[in-house]
Amino acid sequence: MTMNNVKTILLAGVGGQGTILVSRILTHALITAGFDVKMSEIHGMAQRGGSVSTTVRYGDKVDSPLVGKGAADVLVSFELMEAVRWSDWLKPDGVIVVNDYKIRPLPVASGVADYPDNYLSALNEQFRVVAFDAGGKAEELGNARVMNVIMLGAMVEAFAMDAFDWDGALKKHVPPKFLEINRKAFETGRMLARKSS
Repeated sequence: MTMNNVKTILLAGVGGQGTILVSRILTHALITAGFDVKMSEIHGMAQRGGSVSTTVRYGDKVDSPLVGKGAADVLVSFELMEAVRWSDWLKPDGVIVVNDYKIRPLPVASGVADYPDNYLSALNEQFRVVAFDAGGKAEELGNARVMNVIMLGAMVEAFAMDAFDWDGALKKHVPPKFLEINRKAFETGRMLARKSS
């Protein structure tokens, strides 16, 4: 099998945003569908607030979970600055699904620096970008913590991955009392991706 048959999804966020849970749901759905799957996790300096990224690679035969710059098919970014930070890892025809949300680093929060405004338009010039406020939508659903599953649903829609058993993967990794709101979050993400495409 050539490397072209292996697909790579890179998920990037900040500690506490649920990046790793989404990677596990994604991996479960892909394994259930019969793919060979490799997943790697990179934690930042702190569990909450530090940069967190995971790579999920799948295909008939995947040799390594690692991927070099310019090789990922999809970047799912849970925060805008992380989309910029990881965009070099995307293929030129790659897709970015981004939560249009800013976590202000300390220099910005303290007024020493500004958070640049032109990131999204710069990304749009290079890649297909699906961007929306997933955090705001999660709050509208009644639980800010389902932002990550909204992002998962958007990725499934944007990358045409709807043939997999996502409900089974959610059931496996989400506690029963939160299953219904996560199902709603997943469908919300799919709808948002359709609107922003």
